[in-house]
Amino acid sequence: MFTRFTASQTVEIAISEQPIPIQHYLRQPQRLVSALVDPSRVQQLSEEVFRLKMRPLNFMSLSIQPAVDMRVWAESNGMIYVQSIGCEILGMDYINQRFGLNLIGYLSPYQLSNSTHLKGKADLEVQVDLPPPFSFTPKSILEATGNGLLKSILVTIKQRLLHHLLADYYRWVETQTKQTTADSETGELPILNLE
Repeated sequence: MFTRFTASQTVEIAISEQPIPIQHYLRQPQRLVSALVDPSRVQQLSEEVFRLKMRPLNFMSLSIQPAVDMRVWAESNGMIYVQSIGCEILGMDYINQRFGLNLIGYLSPYQLSNSTHLKGKADLEVQVDLPPPFSFTPKSILEATGNGLLKSILVTIKQRLLHHLLADYYRWVETQTKQTTADSETGELPILNLE
């Protein structure tokens, strides 16, 4: 039974002013990925591509574990984009051959009344041909369950964004500022790691 699930999530975050604007931090996609996902579940495949091994997801009587390849890149203005480019369901060949995942999202800094904010949106879609036992379940129940599962994934990502991303940004600014101060005290030219 072919079924399609969808979910969307938006986020808006006020950023407290720092000596280094968040646009510089956002130009480092690997920092964003590390802030949003447990680093033990991430494998960097190239400068912009990361494989995220998700925790097992329970959908009715199925337990599936997706591994998603994500491209994460930044524009010079600090706007960051996320797009899935591949997905594998680990350990379940039947589902893996009949499963498609599409995630697109962005995070964009902007100024509002002399303060910096981040706004973002993520859209997640899964298409799957479920095994025969599910054909006895009403499609409305399958779709409600699947849509709810996708929404919970996006809400988890949003929570990590609100807490881990900001904490990592503030730590990064503090480290960069201390390094600049130490360099100026020793007479060396400061080197800011803005890339």
